[in-house]
Amino acid sequence: MSVVMDAFESFVGVNVWTMLFAWCNLLILYLFLKKILFKPMKNMIDSRQKEIDDMYKNASDAETDANAMKVSYEEKLSHANEESEEILKTALRRAQLKEEEIIREAQLEASRIHERAQEEIELEKKHALSEVKNEVSEMAISIAGAVIGREVSEKEHAEFIDSFIDSIGE
Repeated sequence: MSVVMDAFESFVGVNVWTMLFAWCNLLILYLFLKKILFKPMKNMIDSRQKEIDDMYKNASDAETDANAMKVSYEEKLSHANEESEEILKTALRRAQLKEEEIIREAQLEASRIHERAQEEIELEKKHALSEVKNEVSEMAISIAGAVIGREVSEKEHAEFIDSFIDSIGE
């Protein structure tokens, strides 16, 4: 067999024992690398894959939370708009009530001023009548004294004037 092996070796140029030794070395190297390099590398790749999966899951959760917060904020915004409209309506109602109160107070004040003016007019009227009465009575005394030719007493004069003014006033 050695002739065949020698012929094979010379034809292929490879020694079978060398080839067998190379295969054994390769198997030992593979087992060594598998133990030292491939397992840690696989563990590293698995942990990396787990991190990536967790990142995707976290991103998905964050997106879900963001959508939920968006809906919540939109709802709060609509409630805020409703509240602002209600506040504006309330403020408008208060302003209208205040306006009515101010108008009512102004009308009362105008009424009081009008009443005071009427009272002052009445007082002035009475005062003017009193002055006219005094002047008329003085003139009447002078005229009566001249017509009668005698002096008229103050009491007679007052009675005469009062009856005259009363008849004119009616």
